[in-house]
Amino acid sequence: MYSSSLADAPVIREPLHVPVAHLVRGGVTEGVHHGSVVVLGARGEVDFQLGDIEAAFYPRSALKPVQAVAMLRAGLPLDGALLSLAAASHSGEERHLAGTRQILGLAGITEDELRNVEDMPYGPAVRDAWTREGRAPSRLAQNCSGKHAAMLYTCKLNGWSLDGYLDPEHPLQQAIAEIVEDLTGQRIARVTVDGCGAPLFSVSLHGLARAAARITTAAPGTPEARVADAMRDHAEMASGSGRDVAALMRAVPGLLAKDGFEGVEVAALPDGRAVAVKISDGADRARVPVTAAALARAGVDPALLTEFAGEPLLGGGVPVGSIRPVRALDPLTVRACA
Repeated sequence: MYSSSLADAPVIREPLHVPVAHLVRGGVTEGVHHGSVVVLGARGEVDFQLGDIEAAFYPRSALKPVQAVAMLRAGLPLDGALLSLAAASHSGEERHLAGTRQILGLAGITEDELRNVEDMPYGPAVRDAWTREGRAPSRLAQNCSGKHAAMLYTCKLNGWSLDGYLDPEHPLQQAIAEIVEDLTGQRIARVTVDGCGAPLFSVSLHGLARAAARITTAAPGTPEARVADAMRDHAEMASGSGRDVAALMRAVPGLLAKDGFEGVEVAALPDGRAVAVKISDGADRARVPVTAAALARAGVDPALLTEFAGEPLLGGGVPVGSIRPVRALDPLTVRACA
């Protein structure tokens, strides 16, 4: 079972990643994706690992469910679709923009008070439409705007300054850091700035998986359970139409999943089984099949994961290869050995 005491911060070092997927074209290995993978059992034990699961790393947006839990503990009164948006890396669809405006409206503040970076929508189809229409980058369209709106709302409710809400020393960010340590079970190794401008906390891949498991196993009605329920019930609000992470949550009953830039994904089941993946080169083409294979390694029926095996490699418009997880992660190998 999980301990209530905090472990020391993970060591900052060059991660000892290992091969986790092969790019196979015409029966020849054309490339190798390195990374690390951890699979936790229902009691929190490490059932399987590849690479370096204890080195300090940045979870990027995969940490957003934890940040959302921290905001709920600080009094944020959101649930449902808007809470899912608070934990989102959204695609910039109209529902995401409207939801962010709604959160800002509930707080009685305007878009001008957002401090995330201006950007085009993250979803390729939405971004292309914006380009055709000549629309400019905006803070609202940036994929973290829901999180930032929720941060401002949390500050407003607590009487905290809005101007400096992204400063690591701000009361909001101190509250978030405390919950990051609480749920990961370890001290934060380092704090930097994420792409959106918010503080980013470095933990270990093991700690990230542990945090996701604690969220999915929490008692009903707790902040953790509210975040898990919101994201599972409104998966497209936490991501977007056609996004793999939303499809994965729909495909596997009870699964909570969150992706992050630079090849990060975390996923957890209601019984506490959890996986976390880091692809060292940041490639989504490896992140998706490796995550699916890790879930099969955790005991998820591989039949539920077939659509996440990865896009085929094409030669002359015809499939000639694929991304294949290493043998230790291959769902067919796992099933044959079960």
